[in-house]
Amino acid sequence: MATPEKREMELEPKYDDYDYPITAPEPRDGHPGYLTEQQQAQVHQLRLMLEAQGFKERLDTLTLLRFLRARKFDVNLSFQMFVDCEKWRKDTKLDEELPNWEYPEKKALFQYYPQYYHKTDKDGRPVYIEQLGSIDLTAMYKITTAERMLTNLAVEYERVSDPRLPACSRKAGHLLETCCTIMDLKGVGLTKAPQVYGYVRQASAMSQNYYPERLGRLYVINAPWGFSTVWSMIKGWLDPVTVQKIHILGSGYQKELLAQVPPENLPKEFGGTCACAEGCENSDAGPWHDEQWAREPKWAKKGDASTTIQGAPSEVQEGKAAAEGAAAAPAPAEDVAGAKATA
Repeated sequence: MATPEKREMELEPKYDDYDYPITAPEPRDGHPGYLTEQQQAQVHQLRLMLEAQGFKERLDTLTLLRFLRARKFDVNLSFQMFVDCEKWRKDTKLDEELPNWEYPEKKALFQYYPQYYHKTDKDGRPVYIEQLGSIDLTAMYKITTAERMLTNLAVEYERVSDPRLPACSRKAGHLLETCCTIMDLKGVGLTKAPQVYGYVRQASAMSQNYYPERLGRLYVINAPWGFSTVWSMIKGWLDPVTVQKIHILGSGYQKELLAQVPPENLPKEFGGTCACAEGCENSDAGPWHDEQWAREPKWAKKGDASTTIQGAPSEVQEGKAAAEGAAAAPAPAEDVAGAKATA
């Protein structure tokens, strides 16, 4: 396949108000800075179709491109995906909740389901970590509700879009649109698997349907016995582009993980050297808190909330759901060192 030609992306002043780099770091078909004339025309077509239906928000070029890439540049399918997303936002009142959202039960929930952002990988992307071994939904629902958990999940997706990724893009000097996710399955065995994967699958549906094209890399670590075998079968059904993003690793994951995440950015419990004073899971350290790179998120300007963005759920996207398909298979609790089906 020929390398896509680099060309300046056509912007729409009415919607494209970017204060960070907007060219992809490498030539990739359909990505900003490497669009064909036809793809640029499809962006215009999709925007016109949405405007005709009365939509006025989120019509910037980068957002429309993500929806187009998610549907292989089929404009009609991208249109329907966008419309469904906007309906969901309206039904959940997400845009009203976002500026003033508070989630004081987060720390109490962390004892059952740690989910947090922590620094960046070697490509400059936010690193997002989930540890599923302690999930106890019965106990968690005594602390909060399923509705609040899902609302917080959506809020964190929004905070990835702004301010996390823009800050990372400024620091990197090029556009970054994805995250690097670490999903730790240590402790997930036969009895816990249905509860764990049932909830995670529900959360992943949100990422696939409403936040497309956010997966950069996904490392599933401490994968239990049987996971890799099932994965080797189902990956044949997936888009090769998605498969390349997913790495299934057993308990001997450190070498491969450290090839992507600098040791100083990876918590000690995963083989890195970072030990934040308040605990890595509580620090939310990253460029989005550095005055040199951080900016007030645009959604904050629509409300009176502070711009504090302590990390919680987000990212995993289309690849996470794919990995969960393998995870749904029964598997004993013990890990198999080095079990691996790396894409």
